[in-house]
Amino acid sequence: MKVVDYYFSPVSPWTYLGHARLADIAARNGAVVRAKPVDYGVIFPVSGGLPLGKRAPQRQAYRLVELDRWQKHLGVPLTIQPRYFPADGTQAAHLIAGADEAKKMGIALDVLSAVWVREENIADPAVLEAIAGRHGIADPKSTIEAGKAVYEANTQEALALNVFGAPTYAYNGELFWGQDRLEFFARALAKP
Repeated sequence: MKVVDYYFSPVSPWTYLGHARLADIAARNGAVVRAKPVDYGVIFPVSGGLPLGKRAPQRQAYRLVELDRWQKHLGVPLTIQPRYFPADGTQAAHLIAGADEAKKMGIALDVLSAVWVREENIADPAVLEAIAGRHGIADPKSTIEAGKAVYEANTQEALALNVFGAPTYAYNGELFWGQDRLEFFARALAKP
């Protein structure tokens, strides 16, 4: 069985832009995706990355241009500058990490859509409770609590693999960073 490890941030627009395409590519190739939210606040200092607010103004401005280009190219809904961005995605990441494996991809898409389409504040417990409820999670607080250790383990695993950005798709010992690398990832996954 083909297994893909998917390292991401629940507040990343690039993760949002690639999420449904990743799921489709995996399904077409009979692969299982293990959704692994990670703490880029830990990863960036080790890998030389900077959080958005600390990047040079020209890089921040160009990011908005690229988001608009990709949104139009893919034909997906995306609010370029959503009301609640940046938001603290830690609790949302814990919710995803603590959920049953079969629910993680759906919850992740719901969280990403909350930020980039519905303009909801994913740091608000009521928003996370609504998301959890839509995915059959009766006790989101327990799921979030259970997800803390998984989130930390995912982060350490990502560090050990030299993951440095979101999203990163790991398959067969190879990393593919960024939703714009999904074509290369699809080719690798299609090989027998």
